[in-house]
Amino acid sequence: MNVNPSPQNLSPAGRKTFLRIAIVSSFLPSFMGSALNIALPEIGRAFSLSAVSLGWVQSIYLLATAVALVPIGRIADLYGRRRIFLAGCVIFSLMSLLCAMAPSVTVLILARGGLGLGAAMIFATITAMLTAAFPHSERGRVLGINIAAVYVGLSSGPVLGGLMTEYFGWRSIFATIVPLGLWLVWAVQRHFDAERPDAEGEGLDLPGMLLYGVGTATLMYGLSRIPSNHGLILTAAGSICLIGFMVFERRAASPVMDVRLFISNRVFLYSNLAALIHYSATFAVGFLLSLYLQIVRDLSAATAGMLLIAQPLVQALFSPLAGRLSDRMEPRVIASAGMALTGVGLLALIPIHDQTPIWMIVCILCVQGFGFALFASPNTNAIMSSVDRSRYGLASGALATMRQIGQMLSMTLAMMVFFLLIGSDPLTKLQSPLLLRSMSTLLTIMAVLCALGVFASLARGNLHKPGSVPD
Repeated sequence: MNVNPSPQNLSPAGRKTFLRIAIVSSFLPSFMGSALNIALPEIGRAFSLSAVSLGWVQSIYLLATAVALVPIGRIADLYGRRRIFLAGCVIFSLMSLLCAMAPSVTVLILARGGLGLGAAMIFATITAMLTAAFPHSERGRVLGINIAAVYVGLSSGPVLGGLMTEYFGWRSIFATIVPLGLWLVWAVQRHFDAERPDAEGEGLDLPGMLLYGVGTATLMYGLSRIPSNHGLILTAAGSICLIGFMVFERRAASPVMDVRLFISNRVFLYSNLAALIHYSATFAVGFLLSLYLQIVRDLSAATAGMLLIAQPLVQALFSPLAGRLSDRMEPRVIASAGMALTGVGLLALIPIHDQTPIWMIVCILCVQGFGFALFASPNTNAIMSSVDRSRYGLASGALATMRQIGQMLSMTLAMMVFFLLIGSDPLTKLQSPLLLRSMSTLLTIMAVLCALGVFASLARGNLHKPGSVPD
């Protein structure tokens, strides 16, 4: 007999316990990603990697996550989010251990792909479970707290990652994930039983899942190989597969992605589009500044991490406030202001050079952090509040997919510019002028993307008008 409640049927005390579990599960992937940014130069030296190869250590994780998120979100709606969440925690822990023990860059990249799968199972379920567990009047606040946990991971990652890399080696970053991941498995098993799936009885669209996975993987890999002919062909093939997927899903009885949401739900469509643009325009900034501080400015990994903490720390401080505001004000207004502020920060970074005052870079990162906070929580609240409860997993998976594809596009853009301006040689101090030129080019493109994202964010329309929010 069950003695514990399910995540969707909790008492106030149970909600607090579940929120703590959600905070840890959101913290871990973001901590690992930001800590790894600091460790990338050390990993490059350990395996004698080029800038493009270093990009793949980061990008394979994003690719695997992007491919898996939508199918896993749908599977979670059908068979139970708790079950998928637990499996994701186990996979994430085991793959972290494999990364810590990787004897070669090939094993490291493969294990990073496995980490991406585990992260997808966490991302596709945790936001959906939080949304189902808390009433609508508390949703923005809770999602804001959860997003703050992401930013705490991002802010502590550079500092702790830099210290661990400097004193214990880059492998220690992955080793620290393992016990925390296993604690999540124990905590959920102890406190919560499986819930009844909201979409129970609906079919599983295996052909749609296959078409989506092949199309997304082909498109993302093709983008990373542009401007070669091989890359152009793969990009075109992936785009055709995804167009075919959208057509197929419109006719499917139980689609893996209900494309009608994008057609009939303006808030859902433009909120996801805004998320895609925002992450495409911003994710690679941490990667670029990590290389800049350690290669151009000759700073240690620990010092670079202390400087890069500014942006995610400001994000963590203001995300709960932005989430609460979105419960009372229109999310599009708050999120659009955040997107615009992020663009201002990108513009301010364009002219940096080898003598730019460090305090100026920190101030710019604080501006960007405040912009991130204003955008992320209200945008997430808008997406989750625009769909019916039986589509929470799908909505959570769609949002996480926009985030991961946006991050992948951001890294792909960085790798393309590096390939064109720097080539495949290992990064050294002698290549500082080319690195600065690449950064200026990338930041200009990203600022333009942010400007376009403001229009997409404003176009979503109002959420808090009568009848716009499902019960």
